[in-house]
Amino acid sequence: MDSLTAFAQSKLDALEARSLKRTLVPTRRLDGLWVERNGRRLLSFSCNDYLNLSHHPAVKAAALAAVEEHGVGSGASRLVTGDNPIFGELEARLAALKGAEAACVFGSGYLANSGIIPTVVGEGDLILIDDLAHACIWSGSQLSRAKIVPFAHNDVADLAAKLAAYRGEADRALIATDGVFSMDGDVAPLDEISALAQANDAWLLVDDAHGLGVVGEGRGTAAMFPTAKVDLAMGTFSKALGGYGAYVCASAPVIDFIKTRTRTVVYTTGLPPANAAAALAALDVIAAEPQRVAAVLAKARRFTRALNLPLATSAVVPIVLGEAGRTLAAAQALEAQGFLVVAIRPPTVPAGTARLRVAFTAGHPDEEIDRLAAAVRPLMEEA
Repeated sequence: MDSLTAFAQSKLDALEARSLKRTLVPTRRLDGLWVERNGRRLLSFSCNDYLNLSHHPAVKAAALAAVEEHGVGSGASRLVTGDNPIFGELEARLAALKGAEAACVFGSGYLANSGIIPTVVGEGDLILIDDLAHACIWSGSQLSRAKIVPFAHNDVADLAAKLAAYRGEADRALIATDGVFSMDGDVAPLDEISALAQANDAWLLVDDAHGLGVVGEGRGTAAMFPTAKVDLAMGTFSKALGGYGAYVCASAPVIDFIKTRTRTVVYTTGLPPANAAAALAALDVIAAEPQRVAAVLAKARRFTRALNLPLATSAVVPIVLGEAGRTLAAAQALEAQGFLVVAIRPPTVPAGTARLRVAFTAGHPDEEIDRLAAAVRPLMEEA
């Protein structure tokens, strides 16, 4: 066995011993709700397709039409091959939705945050990050070479203390947080964070991947806080919009700067036109069907009420069981009853907080939500 293979195998063995090894399981999505896995049909509560738009006829038709007109790929970087007009149309639509001057589309949410952050801050600057912010925020921050200071999750007092301690040493400062946190389902207090940012001449970046289409009447987390000023409003097309890709909205000069200097725009192939067309069609559905948006939170709250949990504030409800092995066993028990609810383990979540991450969509039948709650209750009691 060569040294690289031996290294990999030793790491895998250590992860397996702690119930932390991850394995890809072939799973075919049948529609926006049901999947087929190991020859069984399961109702999925482990998908971020919150509005069930990945299989919506209008969204699929828009993507197919774009393939026929534009082909399956962009061919090169938008700066090299020429900018397909569909991207400008989508960016204008997103800017209007977010109340911003302009927008820039990216290939994915990870590409967006890992590119935006090093573009606007660098050596000699300061980044304050919520402890539970998404991994791509941490990646972008590490690439920037700025000083990184975490603050306690959604703890405005701790953020204020960190600003007081470190802001004076830095040329520029960025505060980075999720809007809706993907593993806890809670919402960042953007009004208070924004006030601190403005008082300390810091810029605010909000990753709203799990907020768009779900909260703020579909406009995202910032819409819940009218006084909040978000300098960099980032989000994705891969959750509630049902497709793939990402964006950031900001002032026109900031977006122009991002388009000319952000490495994950300049040095990567543009988003396939079909993904942009699908996102435009999904935004049309969201605008035309407010009841679809409202249904997501209503479904999540039906579940939390059934289990006497804190009232859901987003599509995501965590059932924290603690130990990884126990959580894997719980997921298997639910699968035996016809549900796909995947176990989330460290390092995705902090040690000792392994959980079932239950994600609700507009189309989940109420009777199935009640059945899931009944199946989860004894698992919670055992933990």
